[in-house]
Amino acid sequence: MALNIDTEKYYIEKEEVALDSDDDYTYEEVPVEDDLVPPELEEDLDAAVRTIREANDDAIARAPGPPVAKPAVYQKPEVVDDFVRNFLIHMGMSRTLDCFQTEWYELQERGLLKYADIGIVPDVYTRNQELENEIEFLQKEATKFQNAAIKAKDLYVKLRKERDFHRMHHKRVVQEKNKLIDDIKRLKRHYSQYPDNMQALKKKYEAAMKEKMLANLERDRALGQVTGLQSTIKNLELSQGGSGVKVEEKKDTKGPTHKQLLMERQKRSAGADGDVGNQAPGFKRYVNDSEFPVDHGINPFLNQSKYMTANAARAGGFRLSNSFVAHTHAISGLALHPRKQILATASDDQTWKIWAIPSGEIIMTGEGHTDWVSDCDFHPIGSSLATTSGDSTVKIWDFSKAACVHTFTDHTAAVWSCSWHTCGNFLATSSMDNTAKVFDLNSLRCRYSLRGHMDSVNSVEFLPYSNTLLTSSADKTVSLWDGRTGLCAQTFYGHMHSVNHATFSFRGDIIGSCDAYGVIKLWDVRSVAPMASFEIGPHSANKIGFDTSGGVVAIACNDSMLKMYEIATGTITSLAGHEDAVQCLIFDVGGEFMVSGGSDNVVRIWS
Repeated sequence: MALNIDTEKYYIEKEEVALDSDDDYTYEEVPVEDDLVPPELEEDLDAAVRTIREANDDAIARAPGPPVAKPAVYQKPEVVDDFVRNFLIHMGMSRTLDCFQTEWYELQERGLLKYADIGIVPDVYTRNQELENEIEFLQKEATKFQNAAIKAKDLYVKLRKERDFHRMHHKRVVQEKNKLIDDIKRLKRHYSQYPDNMQALKKKYEAAMKEKMLANLERDRALGQVTGLQSTIKNLELSQGGSGVKVEEKKDTKGPTHKQLLMERQKRSAGADGDVGNQAPGFKRYVNDSEFPVDHGINPFLNQSKYMTANAARAGGFRLSNSFVAHTHAISGLALHPRKQILATASDDQTWKIWAIPSGEIIMTGEGHTDWVSDCDFHPIGSSLATTSGDSTVKIWDFSKAACVHTFTDHTAAVWSCSWHTCGNFLATSSMDNTAKVFDLNSLRCRYSLRGHMDSVNSVEFLPYSNTLLTSSADKTVSLWDGRTGLCAQTFYGHMHSVNHATFSFRGDIIGSCDAYGVIKLWDVRSVAPMASFEIGPHSANKIGFDTSGGVVAIACNDSMLKMYEIATGTITSLAGHEDAVQCLIFDVGGEFMVSGGSDNVVRIWS
């Protein structure tokens, strides 16, 4: 059978393109003008191209003569073997392609293939192949657009969260600004009272200086008179002694001496019996004064060894268990009830509050101070609460009466802290007037003023079950006092900055102190010597506390962190949770939890 072979030949027309050089062409500078085309007359690219084509077609149609024939470009249909090869290559079937080509060339050389077998591929197959390629391309495009939509969605969610965060931050900044404005107004009102007080004090000082000057003048005049009388008497004695005449002594010519006046004053103050030493042993000038208990030095925590092992490794074991907003201003003081799960807080918003812990339910609110409340402390039996304030007063609040039962006004400056004696009859306070005072709750008077510090006394604390007092001062010292006599027993030197707080361990054998530069010092009470010293600065350390084991020290820092120091190993860990400076902290007597408060107005419970 004869094989029909297409003998038609195809040639490619060769065209010569002349190179055109623009080196010698002189260009004309076209001035650049803004807004050459008004915005309303601008067209898109397609419209402009279409307009140009229509104009060219019209010009060709109007031109005389026969139209110039354009060379036509024909697409040659794909033959069967090329179609099969392309399909196999596209599908990655290389071995099948090798077999196909071997068998195809063998049959072609033998002449066993018909023209219909080696002809062109029908258009429908080519069209199907193009459609499949287009479908694959569109699927890839759809996947790409889907991924882009997912990324856009994620970006939208992220931007929305950032918007909400910045909106909340803006509201917080506005609230802080309003709070600062209120604080500034309150401080302006507070400081506006200073000129009047300073003027009054100046007048009192001037009057006292005048009285002192007059008294000095009177004293000098009296001394001059006494000297003159003494010289006159001596002259009389010499003149009459030389003549042999004896002059009788006049006993009443001189007045009483200063020593005689003091003795007379003591007799009058002692009573009809004369000397104070002749009074009865139980004699009291103030009948309602309380007696200090015998200081036998027995501390119950000394024999409770379970506290030494229960919390031996708690330095890094505290975790935040609960928190609640307690006040509208910074929290400056904390106190735990001696018998119940009750917490008292003092704040710069001039109030104190009592809370049930760990639930954080409010029980009672107290208002009465006219300035910020600095500290609070429960009575040892839990029936009342003592508070100190920047208005220079100390108030006693009775829970049964739900009112303030007494106010001490002996301090002349802001009062920083307070501490009850274990017997409950005495309250110690520290003040910016450079003194600490011991008040008697039975006679309602100041029994002693502890004078010796040269600057503000920042904290005061009774050693449990003892008459010993501990004070810390801005004069960079820590002192021990005897509460029965009001005398300083020992002073610890070593801090280089103002000591913000000092406290005893539960066993009473260690004193911890912290200063305004973040330096912590531990002192051995028995040997009266420093045990350890370390820094957590440069931020200020506001308060320090021991856990019940005495092996872990907690420090409230100005950098919004709570630092835990383990005495045995010297390791320091940090507890993050507060958003502003931590002002105060306190440990539970049972060693179960710790409470902290700060300038972020939040109380946080760590267990």
